[in-house]
Amino acid sequence: MDSKTASLTYRVSAYNTSKLSENKIHDDTVARKFGFSGGLVPGVDVMAYMMHLPVEKWGRDFLARGLIEARFVKPVYDGEIAELTGQETGNGLTIELHSRGELCATGTASLPVSAPKFVLDDYKQVAAVAERKPVSASSYEEGKWLGTIPRDWSGDAAKEYLADIRETDPIYLREGLGHPGLLPRVMNKVLVDNAILGPWIHVGTRMQLLSAGKIGDELTARAKVTGNYDKKGHRFVELDALVLGNGVPLAHCWHIAIVQPREQTAA
Repeated sequence: MDSKTASLTYRVSAYNTSKLSENKIHDDTVARKFGFSGGLVPGVDVMAYMMHLPVEKWGRDFLARGLIEARFVKPVYDGEIAELTGQETGNGLTIELHSRGELCATGTASLPVSAPKFVLDDYKQVAAVAERKPVSASSYEEGKWLGTIPRDWSGDAAKEYLADIRETDPIYLREGLGHPGLLPRVMNKVLVDNAILGPWIHVGTRMQLLSAGKIGDELTARAKVTGNYDKKGHRFVELDALVLGNGVPLAHCWHIAIVQPREQTAA
């Protein structure tokens, strides 16, 4: 990018990849009960849209050691245009996503000189629960370690994912790299693999990339519950985790979600 350019822009026709998901916050009818006008485009996919800008700016270097934080302010809806801007600052990029004339997500991205080191043994390896039970106070107790069912996006699945998030950067298929948007998806699976949730909402993620993942990597997470609290009638859970590709740390993530949102009373 020309060093004189002060900002980056990117437009996406948002797509709700989770209309048929177990999480019914992505279903139009259920979402309206929580005060939304329709099913929500998943926050992890909104974050994937946001990642396009720092990858455009820094390329593979960002995939290997970039830092990004995203907070979701208002919903993005299926079929709506998401307008992204990345404003250059002394520390990197300040990112905003607007849709339907509203600010829907904010974030920052930067490129550290080197990726920080994390000790794998500091993150306890546990399996996901053998049998999921309906979410309760004990599902995500603070201090509890949680694991995931291994997943991979290889071959056609990798191409379908890139199409689903409307990714236009050729770097992923050209260099056989996994899109970093898959890593917050694994963080969501930490929640889903360990309890049966009703409708729930991903609120934000801070992710320090540690290594560029490859298409087809088997992805897992080692996560510790660092917060579980009620705020304005919503039940929040915070996770601190390493996401691994074939057992190698790909990212350190701080992830926050409303696992039991307050239902709206009809007017």
